Amino acid sequence: MEGKIALVTGALSGIGRATAVGLAQRGATVIVSGRKADVGAALVAQIEANGGKAVFAPCDVGKPDQIAALVAFAMDRFGRLDIAINNAGTDGASLPLVEHTAETYAECFDVNVRGLLLCMKHEMLAMQRGGGGAIVNVSSTMAFRGRPNLGLYCASKHAVEGLTKVGAIEGAAMGVRVNGIAPGQIESPMLDRVALKVGGKDHIAAGPPMKRLGQPEEAADLICYLASDQASYVTGQTVAVEGGRLAA
Repeated sequence: MEGKIALVTGALSGIGRATAVGLAQRGATVIVSGRKADVGAALVAQIEANGGKAVFAPCDVGKPDQIAALVAFAMDRFGRLDIAINNAGTDGASLPLVEHTAETYAECFDVNVRGLLLCMKHEMLAMQRGGGGAIVNVSSTMAFRGRPNLGLYCASKHAVEGLTKVGAIEGAAMGVRVNGIAPGQIESPMLDRVALKVGGKDHIAAGPPMKRLGQPEEAADLICYLASDQASYVTGQTVAVEGGRLAA
């Protein structure tokens, strides 16, 4: 990835942070994005201290104008975009379906679906101008199943699956590959929040055959592979990272 320009949304914690570090370690210049400038600056400093290259660009993917500005920043600063990791997302309100409202729907779908769609739109157009690129969308194992009280989150991740597949089909003519990963029980701030709703982290860790939680770096390594030229004939795929939970 030496010399490539990579963008990571939701880069300030968990899988996003590990991915930004991993891309930089592999030689990419990384645009780390998120909502907290101080956390972003600290991540950039960490990457640079380890010999990598990174810059911070603020973005709330729930706000369409900020998504457009983020990709425009990448093009203005570097002249191209080679890799985009769409990791920003929200778990939304934990409620039975009958208790959801238009407001709780918008809180979840404006970020997880509309935000992803607009990220892909601007990224694909930027990559087409540069001769191609690779996009990796961070989905969830909830894209393949359902869980009580996580209806909107599950539905939003099912939508991510559809966008990934259509993006791969349409992106092929543009020289753009689009893949996804579906993390399961990966250590992250989001998992900490979910654990409070479903019986704790030990309960979650007991679910997969491997009987442990995954680490952000284990998901990040797969993302880096899918974004690299080693995966040059892979597109339209979503690979689960979940210790065998879906097979059980």
